Amino acid sequence: MERQITKSSEIDWNLLVEEGVKTEGIYSKILFFDKEANRPTKFLLKFEPGASYPNHIHPAGEEIYVLEGEVRSGKDELKKGDYLYMPPGSSHSVFSKTGCTLLFTVPEEVVILK
Repeated sequence: MERQITKSSEIDWNLLVEEGVKTEGIYSKILFFDKEANRPTKFLLKFEPGASYPNHIHPAGEEIYVLEGEVRSGKDELKKGDYLYMPPGSSHSVFSKTGCTLLFTVPEEVVILK
């Protein structure tokens, strides 16, 4: 893997688009695109107040760091400066009442639970 610098301040926020998932009010900035996996694995997400992401499983786990605001990940309330590690196979939904900006590391694509 090569060295890479991503200047997030120079990237526009884009509406998060995932097939079959309602992502209204959620925006992303890709920080690292894994060429082997053919998908972003590190990115910023910005949730507008009231935005939510449905219940899903992380086959390879997930890491979340809260940069701004507050968010509920499953039963966990996270605030600015909080870090959450979700082990492989874990599931949760995400909701922000007030809005937030999060740093995510997601090694594999999530599986939406219906």
